[in-house]
Amino acid sequence: MATNSLFLNAPDHRTVPAGEVIYSEGDEASHMYGIVSGAIELRKGSVVVAMLGPDDVFGERALIDHLPRNVTAVAVAETALADIDRRTFLFLVHESPTFALGIMGALASRLRDYDERFGVLQGDG
Repeated sequence: MATNSLFLNAPDHRTVPAGEVIYSEGDEASHMYGIVSGAIELRKGSVVVAMLGPDDVFGERALIDHLPRNVTAVAVAETALADIDRRTFLFLVHESPTFALGIMGALASRLRDYDERFGVLQGDG
């Protein structure tokens, strides 16, 4: 999702060191994140299910479905994040069709990657 300018202009940024857990599986969600620089792994238990880099988003699903986090997000390098709270997320979805389509595209892309990666393990692919 090409969102770099949006994330550069986001009101809240933070930098996390390599190895820091952004959130853990089972946590309640109140924020999503845009990666300005660095890298994040999404883990389900000990399995890395996605590796994300600059301009990628994560944590958006829990803001949409209001369920606890389903994966753990860990910085694998020093990472600068744009921190988007639920209120800002809803504002952006309402006011920017491009943002909403970008989020849907990110979700669809990640789901397709999961299907390709893990469907084969289950004999479905």
